[in-house]
Amino acid sequence: MSESVQTADIAVTADSVSDADLLDLTADAVRAAGSVLRERFGEVAAYRTREELMGALAANDDAALAVLRPRLTGLRPGAGWVEDELDGGALPPGEWWVVDPAEGNVNHLHALPEWAVTATLVRDNRPQLTAVHLPLTGETYTALAGAGARLDGRPLHVSPTADLGLGLVATSQARPDEDEDVVRRIGSSITAMLSDALVVRVAVPATLHLLNVAAGRLDAFWQFAGARADLLPGALLVTEAGGRITDTQGRPWTPQSESFLAAAPGVHAQAVTTLSR
Repeated sequence: MSESVQTADIAVTADSVSDADLLDLTADAVRAAGSVLRERFGEVAAYRTREELMGALAANDDAALAVLRPRLTGLRPGAGWVEDELDGGALPPGEWWVVDPAEGNVNHLHALPEWAVTATLVRDNRPQLTAVHLPLTGETYTALAGAGARLDGRPLHVSPTADLGLGLVATSQARPDEDEDVVRRIGSSITAMLSDALVVRVAVPATLHLLNVAAGRLDAFWQFAGARADLLPGALLVTEAGGRITDTQGRPWTPQSESFLAAAPGVHAQAVTTLSR
C-alpha cells in the first residue's frame, strides 16, 4: 500500500495536545479497533487457495482500519500513514503513523491467541510513542520516548538475567516467502541459540515477543530482515523498559538494518557473540 498522507474529515486541535495525552488517545484507538477484531475471532477461517487466504487477511485489516484510520488521522491530520505491515526501510522526514491493524493476523484466522493491534507515531524516523493492545487479554502496552514503558499503567522493566545460558530467547519469521539466504540465516541462528540459551521460542508475530522482552519475561529477541510495523513498536517498548536495541552484530539498529536484536543488557553481548557465529 502506498505511503500517502491521509487527512481526517474533521481536523481536531491535536497540535496543542501533549505527547502523553496523544499516547492515551492512541491507546484508546487501538483498544477500539481491537474490540472489532475480537468480535471476528473464534473459528478457524476456511480457505483453499492463497487468494482466499489473502482475502481473509485483508478483511480483518479493513475492519480494524475502519476504526483506526479516522481516529489516528484526526489526532494528527498532517501525519503520513503506513499500514502495509511488510514495508521496511526509512521513512521521509516528518511524522508518520506506522500501523499494524492486525499484528499476527494469520494467528487470528487460525483461532490462535497471539495477535494484537499496534499504532506507532514516528518522527523523523524515530518512534515517539506506541500503543499495542491485546484484545483477548485486555492488556495495553504503551511507551513514550524518554518517559518509560508501561503495561496498563504499570512500569515495565527488562530482565536482570546476566547469563544467556539461563535465558529464554525468541525469534520470528519476518514475512512469508523469505529470500533463501534469509531462511538459511534464520536456521543457523536458531541452531546457535539452541546451543547457548536455555530455551528458544520460534513463532510469529515479532511484536508479542518484544512485549515479553520489555516485560522481563524473555531475555532476548532477534530477527533477520523485518518490517517497520513489526519492529518499531517493540523497539520503543524495549528501549524504554531498559533494554538494548542493535542489529545482530551489535551495531546501532535503524529500519534499514538487515537484522534486529532486542535484549536485556546482561545478555546482549552474549547474544551478539552467538548470532555472529
